[in-house]
Amino acid sequence: MDLQAGFHLGWEYEAMQNIMLEISYDGTRYAGFQIQNNASSVQGELERALGVIYKRFVRITGAGRTDAGVHARGQVANYTASLAIPVVNLPAALNSLLPGDIVVTKAAEVAADFHARFQACRKIYSYTIDRADYPQVMKRLYSYHLPGPLNLAGMLDGTRLLEGSHDFAAFQASGSRVRDTVRTLYRVELDDRENQKLLVIKYEGDGFLYRMARLLTGSLIRIGQAKLTP
Repeated sequence: MDLQAGFHLGWEYEAMQNIMLEISYDGTRYAGFQIQNNASSVQGELERALGVIYKRFVRITGAGRTDAGVHARGQVANYTASLAIPVVNLPAALNSLLPGDIVVTKAAEVAADFHARFQACRKIYSYTIDRADYPQVMKRLYSYHLPGPLNLAGMLDGTRLLEGSHDFAAFQASGSRVRDTVRTLYRVELDDRENQKLLVIKYEGDGFLYRMARLLTGSLIRIGQAKLTP
């Protein structure tokens, strides 16, 4: 296109930027990251705030679509838009418009072909189990209360069987339309924080099926309760 001719005709050329955001959020009151009909979502709140800044609709793409009630640190998203304000000012501007349970911690201009979802190499899910006799009230939104003994040695055996590339079709919830159910778990770890009465189960993988981490955790708990053998 002849830009000079375009300006003479009254056209306005806008340079487009691909912007990456790093986000943390408390997912307690959201139906998940992905935008939902008639329900609050993290994506919906981010797009609302971006709409105020850019004065038009801006669609964002997240690296992962966390489920309802799931929290995140370091979630990555990207969007394409024309320059509205300096990129360095975006976190402060967005945080002034977002609810307090969503925080943008970083913004940067990235290559035009950067895609948050397709270029995500690894994702980490962690589940925290509160093993105290009674629920620890300050941790109630971030843990699952499960008093009683657990066979941690048996659970550890179970984690070793999960590591590697496997067909995890049995560990996805109904409603998923994914055809390829093979995923690779690089690391499954038990972190027994006995002094805090907490057990943290961490999964690091190339991707996760719908509610896969939640279902894996349920199976490991059943092993710990001697209701299932590895």
